[in-house]
Amino acid sequence: MNMTINRVASIDILRAITMILMIFVNDLWSLTDIPRWLEHVDSGVDGIGLADTIFPAFLFIVGLSIPFSIETRKAKGDTDWELLQHVLIRTIALLVMGVFFVNGEEINEITSGIPRHWYNTLCCLSFILIWNFYPKTGNKNWILIGKGAGILILVSLAVIYRGGEHSTNFSPKWWGILGLIGWAYGVSGLATIFSKNNFRIIILAWIYFTLLSIASHAGVIPHGGIFSFIPNPILSGTLVALTMSGVLTSFIFRYYFNRNDPKKLIVVFIALSILLIGLSIITRPYWGLSKLGATPAWLFLCSAFTILAFVAIYWIADLKHKANWFDGIKPAGTDTLLCYLIPYFSYAFVSLSGIRWPEIMLTSATGLIKSFLFALLCVWVVSRLNKVGIKLKL
Repeated sequence: MNMTINRVASIDILRAITMILMIFVNDLWSLTDIPRWLEHVDSGVDGIGLADTIFPAFLFIVGLSIPFSIETRKAKGDTDWELLQHVLIRTIALLVMGVFFVNGEEINEITSGIPRHWYNTLCCLSFILIWNFYPKTGNKNWILIGKGAGILILVSLAVIYRGGEHSTNFSPKWWGILGLIGWAYGVSGLATIFSKNNFRIIILAWIYFTLLSIASHAGVIPHGGIFSFIPNPILSGTLVALTMSGVLTSFIFRYYFNRNDPKKLIVVFIALSILLIGLSIITRPYWGLSKLGATPAWLFLCSAFTILAFVAIYWIADLKHKANWFDGIKPAGTDTLLCYLIPYFSYAFVSLSGIRWPEIMLTSATGLIKSFLFALLCVWVVSRLNKVGIKLKL
């Protein structure tokens, strides 16, 4: 399949909206008396809330961006080996960040000798120092010092860390949100590189991980023995299938985009969404609809939702040329990782400063407005940081 390089505004906008919603739903824990449909559905419950659709949408968008990113790097002269290195380095970085955040959730502040908010803040600061997009004209010595300081802080935090009641050592208890994204991105990125733009290979990869998700829930795939060396986010299939759904969508999009046939593109995507919703309905009676269970029905339904959202934004931003409507949230789409880190700084500041929100700001509609404005504030902070040279390159 021929793949030309084009910057599609709707992808960045969809990523920005998803990131804002992620910050919004992640802040709902601070509120009371809010609609139940906004929150995560409890483990073991057959159902879905708004919060359960955000993470899969983000995984989908990661896949949607992969072919564009690879083509851009190829146009700059990257070889296949350099592309592989790029994917592997990004994967490792996401796994590292995920594991540090996961340990922060269970930190024993007394035996570790550091408050949880300080731990998280230092982690975020280290990530910025290590993975900041330093200018090529910058002082190389200062850049090395910054990266070295970030690594030293992380190593120190891992050494002093003790978690839980039994003061366990630092370890990958699970991979965290960023780590799960890392595994899904790594596998999907490698699949895209090795496909050599062969659409059939991408379809087969999507089918394979979709069937793996079904087989895993059907109990066909054992999660131990000879399979124990395969990380569960890969072996379970669902998360990689979500990301590969984005890759597949990207290939289909580029096919019709390059032929200047937006009407057929929209029709195909709507038809694909209907098919996925149908698959969700068919598989739901067997394993339920659950984010925490990462069920096939959740995979199909959330893929359909994200495709429909992408079509709607593409129609507004690219076909109707209204991308400027979303200029205010652009940093959330272009520097998404930094946007994800900002709430950690904010929560630490509020906790350590002793600030207490009035009860009315944490209740019902007023609380929801507060959380949404908080998400927008995080985006604004990122825009200011970008202007002074702080921008993550992952």
